[in-house]
Amino acid sequence: MLLYMSQPQEATSPPLHSVSVAGVVVREDGRLLAIRRADNGTWELPGGVLELNETPEAGVAREVREETGIHIEVDELTGVYKNTTRGIVALVFRCKPAGGTERTSSESTAVSWLTPDEVSERMSEVYAIRLLDALDGNGPHVRSHDGKQLIPAG
Repeated sequence: MLLYMSQPQEATSPPLHSVSVAGVVVREDGRLLAIRRADNGTWELPGGVLELNETPEAGVAREVREETGIHIEVDELTGVYKNTTRGIVALVFRCKPAGGTERTSSESTAVSWLTPDEVSERMSEVYAIRLLDALDGNGPHVRSHDGKQLIPAG
């Protein structure tokens, strides 16, 4: 252990995981903010990679603003989700809109406020569950998936 700790930083292997953040932005009427991604056309939560110099709350506010034009207030962490195939750990926060105007970006081709039923219709299960978990009030949830389906706990 001491030998490892005394080695120069560049001798250690690079991290095998990345951390992302996503916002479940809930309007007063219960509709949820979603984007259609520019890179693959799927509907997902606004979010992205957490930068080294920012807190998770600041990161989710930045990502939501960049991708949708909506400013938010972060309420609470509602889930931690791991994509076991890609090594991504996503921190998901329930948020409230606090201004701004919906717009697309280089990362989103559509921005929409969806009902929970529309979320289930448009998003794959591994992403829809994040929104639905944020609404149930029983979090934070911890779930894993392989990019296509949820992996049972245990």
